[in-house]
Amino acid sequence: MPESYADFLIVGAGVIGLSVAREIKRRERGARVIVIEKERAAGMHASGRNSGVLHAGFYYSPDSLKARFTRTGNAMMTEYCVARGLPVNRCGKLVVARSDEELPRLDELYRRGRANGVTLEMIDAKQANEIEPRAIVHERAIWSPSTSTVDPRAVMDALVGDAIAEGIEIRFSTPFMPSMQSRHLINSAGLGAVALARSFGFAQHYRMIPFRGLYLYSNEPRGALRTNLYPVPDPRFPFLGVHFTITVYGAIKIGPTARPSILHGALLLATHPELRALALEEIRKTSRRYIVKRASVLARGVRVEDYTRWGTPGVRAQLYDKRTRALEMDFVIERDEKSLHILNAVSPGFTCAMSFAEHVADLALNT
Repeated sequence: MPESYADFLIVGAGVIGLSVAREIKRRERGARVIVIEKERAAGMHASGRNSGVLHAGFYYSPDSLKARFTRTGNAMMTEYCVARGLPVNRCGKLVVARSDEELPRLDELYRRGRANGVTLEMIDAKQANEIEPRAIVHERAIWSPSTSTVDPRAVMDALVGDAIAEGIEIRFSTPFMPSMQSRHLINSAGLGAVALARSFGFAQHYRMIPFRGLYLYSNEPRGALRTNLYPVPDPRFPFLGVHFTITVYGAIKIGPTARPSILHGALLLATHPELRALALEEIRKTSRRYIVKRASVLARGVRVEDYTRWGTPGVRAQLYDKRTRALEMDFVIERDEKSLHILNAVSPGFTCAMSFAEHVADLALNT
């Protein structure tokens, strides 16, 4: 048997790749599990530059994979952080209505969350302001007590240490090569997932579009805002809208932007005019004054002079379905008896990682 042979070869040392590796090793202790990562460290792309929010799971349709794994994933990741002594900011989240028009959509979010088994409260404006005095609320809001924030980099470092201690081999600066042999390959390559899947005959209907996300940080003191503060999502756009995030260390940031890379964005807009409104809105959000103005409808006392520093760019490995001419909003898995390909592990992928890994292990071990 070649020295490089693996019973399970996992491509990509992001939060999902490492979680899958650990779950498989837990079930098959005698198996040789190897994780390869083309970068020099784990989580250099989406995972390590994640916003750090552990989502509760009320945004997603009850029949989706996201709904299936977010609530349990939140609990598992929280438990992991507590057990490892990693910081968790249990600051919760308010989703606030801003007009009569938004109230039916807020109600639908609440119904969806309850269908997904998420602990939520529908509260009035007075109750919302007891939680966050600066929140601007039209009639009512959703309170999500299980939403929290963590330190993604600390989580990634802990996962690497645990994986190695459990007997998993992690090889950094090692891109996938067709000559690598394994009983089963699991593709969790993030931005590279579609290209790798195509080499196995999968992902024929998809294109990967890298989105670059930025948050703008406040220089207000820690505690100036108590909780994550989100708008009711705009149905015209696929993302959650400009919002306030409280980091695990108490800092305030607003965002994110979500711009496709220059090359992919130009190609996409030239061929798919239905996405131009999204692109235009995201371009506007790169203006500090514009993004602060968007955030100021959610909270009182938001001043552009308090928001001066852009954070490290995040990465969203977003799948585009050429058949529907739309961004794919759920997780996507394609597989056969020899390989499994995770094609769209976007938000809330970090939250879902450990619960989703159980599902991936079920599929990989029962082919």
